[in-house]
Amino acid sequence: MSTVAVKKTAARTAQGRADKRRHILEAAVEVFANAGFHRSRVSDVARAANVADGTIYLYFKSKDEILLSIFEEAMAEMIEAVEVKLAPLDDPFEKLRTFTAFHMTRVERHRSVAKVLQVELRLSHTFMREYKPTKLKEYLDIVGRIVEEGQARGLMRLEANPTIVRRALFGALDEIAMQWILTPAARYGLLESANQIADIFASGLRSGSAEASANP
Repeated sequence: MSTVAVKKTAARTAQGRADKRRHILEAAVEVFANAGFHRSRVSDVARAANVADGTIYLYFKSKDEILLSIFEEAMAEMIEAVEVKLAPLDDPFEKLRTFTAFHMTRVERHRSVAKVLQVELRLSHTFMREYKPTKLKEYLDIVGRIVEEGQARGLMRLEANPTIVRRALFGALDEIAMQWILTPAARYGLLESANQIADIFASGLRSGSAEASANP
C-alpha cells in the first residue's frame, strides 16, 4: 500500500472515530437531559447511541468523563461561534449586547444541552470538586476583553473591574436561563431577557464622557 493510501485510510479511520464519539455524546445529552445524570447509566447511553456498552469505554473512561466532554465540546463550539459574531463589530456596547443575545439564543435553540450544562453538570462531584473549567474561563474572558476595550477607548468606567463584570454578567444570564429551563411556563422570553440584561450592564458601565457623546 502506498504512503498516500495509508494516509487516506488513517484519515478515514480518525474521522470515523470522531463521528462515533460525537454520536455518543449527542445520545448522552438526550439521556442526561431526560433522565438526569445520576439516574442514567452508561448502558442507557449505549442504548440511545445504538452501540454496545463496551464501545462507550473505547471513547470514555466513565460516565463523568462523558459529561465533562459534553461541557468541553459545547463550550468550544460556543467560543468559536460567538467570536465570529463579535469579529465585525466595533462598538463595545454592541459587542456586549451581541454576546448576551448569542448566549440566550444558544440556550433556547439547544435546550437539552443547556439543561445538561446548567442543571446536571452541577450535580457532578467530579466537575464541582476536581475539574478546572478552562473553557468556561475562556468564554468569560471574552466579556472581560470587551470591558477592557471599552475602558481603553474611554467608553466604560475605569473603576469597573472586568473580572467582576464578566462574572456578574454570566451570573445574570445563567440565573435567567436556569429558570427558563426549569419552568416551562416562564413569563419571559430569553432574547427579551438578554436585551434587558445588556441594557442594565451598559447603563452601569457607561462612562460620563460616553454618556455626554450619546446625548449631546
